[in-house]
Amino acid sequence: MLRNYSNSRTLGDNIRLGTLTAFTAGTINIASLLIFLSFTSNVTGHYAIFAAEISQGNWSQVAVVGGWIFLFFFGGFVANMSVINLNRKSKYFAHSLPIFLEILCLLAVGIYGQFFYEKTLQETEALVALMLFATGLQNGLTASISNFSVKTTHLTGTTTDLGILASMFTQKKFRKNPELIARAKLLMSIMAAYVLGAIFSGLTYYSLEFRVFYVISVCLLVVIGYDFYKINLRHFQTEYRYYRIFHKPTLIAYLYYKIHNKEDKRTTSHSRTTNTKLAFSED
Repeated sequence: MLRNYSNSRTLGDNIRLGTLTAFTAGTINIASLLIFLSFTSNVTGHYAIFAAEISQGNWSQVAVVGGWIFLFFFGGFVANMSVINLNRKSKYFAHSLPIFLEILCLLAVGIYGQFFYEKTLQETEALVALMLFATGLQNGLTASISNFSVKTTHLTGTTTDLGILASMFTQKKFRKNPELIARAKLLMSIMAAYVLGAIFSGLTYYSLEFRVFYVISVCLLVVIGYDFYKINLRHFQTEYRYYRIFHKPTLIAYLYYKIHNKEDKRTTSHSRTTNTKLAFSED
C-alpha cells in the first residue's frame, strides 16, 4: 500500500490504501462532530466560517479558524516533504512517517480527551486543530504517493468524479475502457469505506467515547504493518533464493527449512553419500 509510488502503483495498491484510510477518515469526522461539533476531515466548511467571521469582524475567531485551515494545509505540506525528500533512502519509511505522525496526533487526542478534557473552548479548539493536522497528513500522503488518484478525507471530489464517470458509462465505448472501470472501482470503494467508517463511529462513540481514537490508530497501524510484513517477506524470499542459487547457507534459509519442516536436499544427499557403504566393503 505504501511502498509503491506514483505510476508504479497498481489498482489493488490504491484500493487497499483508499479503503483503509477512507474508513479512518469517516470515523474521525463523525467522532469530531459528536465530540466537538466540528468537522475535521476537510476544511470546506471552515473556509465559509472563516469568511463569515471576517465579515462580522470577529478577529479572534478569524485567527482560530485560519489556524485550523493552515494546519490542514501544513499536514499536506509535511506529508509530501517526507515523500519527496526521504524517498531515496527508503520509500517505505518516507511513506509511513506521515501515517506514524497521524497516529501520534490521534493518540494524543484520545488520551487527553479520556483523562484530562474539561470541555473548555480553548481545549476544544486545540484538539480540533490537532485532528485537522492529522487528516491533512493523511490526505497529503495518499494524494502524493498515488499521483493524486487517492484522496480519502472528503468525498466532494469523489462524488463529482463518480457523477462524471456515470455519465460516460452511458456510452458503450466508455463502458469497455479498463482505465475508467478501474477508476470507478477505486472511487466507489473509497466512498463505501468512508460511509462505513462514519457509521461505525456513530454506533460506537457512545460506548467508546474518546477510546474510538485508539481504534482508528489500530486501523492506521494495519496500513503501516501490511507493507512492513510484505517487505520483510520479500526479503525472506530473496535470501532463500540467494541461498539456493549460490549454495551459501544463511540464517534465513535455515529458518525456512525449520518453519516448513523440510530438509536441505544438498545436505541430506551429502550425508547419504558419506554414510552409504558398498555391499562388499569391510566394517
